[in-house]
Amino acid sequence: MRRPTATSEGVGEFEYTDHYSVFHHGPMPDSIPGKGEAACRMVVFNFELLEAAGVRTHFRRQSAPNRIEVTLARLPETLDHPPTPQLGNYLLPLQVLFRNELPPGSSVHRRLASGDLSPADIGLDTVPAVGERLPRPTIEYATTREPVNRFLTPADAQYLSGLDDLLFRTLRETTATVNTVLTDHATSVGLNHCDGKVEYLVTGDQELVLADSPGTPDESRLMFDGVHCGKQILRDWYVRSGNEVPVGRLIADGVPRNRWPRPASLPPAFVPVMTDLYQALCETWTGERRWSAPGLAAATRAVLVLTDE
Repeated sequence: MRRPTATSEGVGEFEYTDHYSVFHHGPMPDSIPGKGEAACRMVVFNFELLEAAGVRTHFRRQSAPNRIEVTLARLPETLDHPPTPQLGNYLLPLQVLFRNELPPGSSVHRRLASGDLSPADIGLDTVPAVGERLPRPTIEYATTREPVNRFLTPADAQYLSGLDDLLFRTLRETTATVNTVLTDHATSVGLNHCDGKVEYLVTGDQELVLADSPGTPDESRLMFDGVHCGKQILRDWYVRSGNEVPVGRLIADGVPRNRWPRPASLPPAFVPVMTDLYQALCETWTGERRWSAPGLAAATRAVLVLTDE
C-alpha cells in the first residue's frame, strides 16, 4: 500500500463489509452475511465492463473475495488550497447522481412535493409520476464530505470540484456513459437500473478517473419485477415500523454522534432473506454461480412475503 502525493498516485485496498447504512446514520446494528462479497464481485464485474467501454477507473485487481486494490487519491480536506486539477491526485468532494426512472423511495418525489425542486431543475417538463420512466436520464450533483449531504446546482458543483469547463463537461459525459453501460447490462439480465451515483478522482496528469462502487446495490437502485434489490427494503421497514432514525434533526440540534440513540434491530427474519437477495442479485448480474442462493425471482418473492406480513 502507498500513500498518494501531489505527484504520485497511491495504492490502497477497499473492503466490502456485511454492514449497511440508512438515513446517513453509518453502520446499523445488524449485518447481512454475504453482502460484502456479493457487492465486491459485482463491482469487479462492473469495473471490467466499464474499462472495456473506455471509462478509466481506479480499479486495479480483486485481492480477496470481499476486497479490491484501488488507486488512491488525496482527500480534498487535506489539501493546502481549494482543489484544482493542477494540484493533482485528489478525490472530488462531489457525487454525481443519474436517474432513469423514479420508483417509490426516490428523493425526487419528496423534493418536488416540498418545493425544494422543480421539474425544470432536472430537465423535465412536468412533475413525473411515481414509477415513471423518464424520457431521458437526468443528472444531479451533491456533496460528499458533509454530515448530511446536500444537493447542488451545476454551477455550485463545478465550483466545489475546482474543475474547469472542459473537465466538468467531461465529468457529465463520462457519467452518462457509465449510466448507459450499467443500464444496458441491467436490461440484458432482466433488471431495472432506476438510478445511481458515481464519484471521481483527478489524477496527477489532470484526468478524471471513476472511483467508488458503481452499479452495486449500495450505489444504484436496482429492481426486479417491481421489487427493490437493496437496502431500500430495510429503509422502508424502519419508516413503516416507526423506527426511522432522525439523523437530520440530531445534527441540527448539535447532538454528538456518540450520544445518538441506538437504532432498532431488524426483525430476525429479514437477515436470511436479505442474504439470499444480495447473493441472487450478484449471481444474476455476473452470470457466475457461487452460492446456493435461490434465483432472483424466488428471492424477490420472499421479500414480498416478508414485507407484506
